[in-house]
Amino acid sequence: MDASLCKDSIERLLGEECGLLAKLEALLDTEHQFLNGNDIDALEQAGAARHACTGALVRIEDERRSLCRMSGKSSDRRGLEELLKWCDPNNTLKPRWMECTERATRCRDRNDRNGIVVAVRLKRVEGMLSVITGRDKAPATYGPQRGYAQAQVGRMIRSEA
Repeated sequence: MDASLCKDSIERLLGEECGLLAKLEALLDTEHQFLNGNDIDALEQAGAARHACTGALVRIEDERRSLCRMSGKSSDRRGLEELLKWCDPNNTLKPRWMECTERATRCRDRNDRNGIVVAVRLKRVEGMLSVITGRDKAPATYGPQRGYAQAQVGRMIRSEA
């Protein structure tokens, strides 16, 4: 494989990836607004758009791994770094690579934030359903180990100073 062709391919992939990560970041922010606003229909549409965006990101990752394998490098991060050293010895692609890395980190943080909102809401709904159905008579309480614990009926409660 020619180094300049490889560099051009990686440059194209990084450009596409940065664009998709920017789009995903905006989608995750919008999804957060829909979660907080309880807009279920808009949330469903946002989920479909997020799914399409992550699918495109997976295709880019597959293409990048393929470039690594065609060059005899491993398809992990280390292999990509070796490939970049070979085809771009002057590190002209490094700023774009760092931009993608930063965007991916922001996307992960936003996705985690949205996941926490969903998990809290599910826990709340679960608790309400337990009360309505009468299946769980002991309410869950927040314990000293930072987790929810089921209160045991008939146990003594003590306070600690």
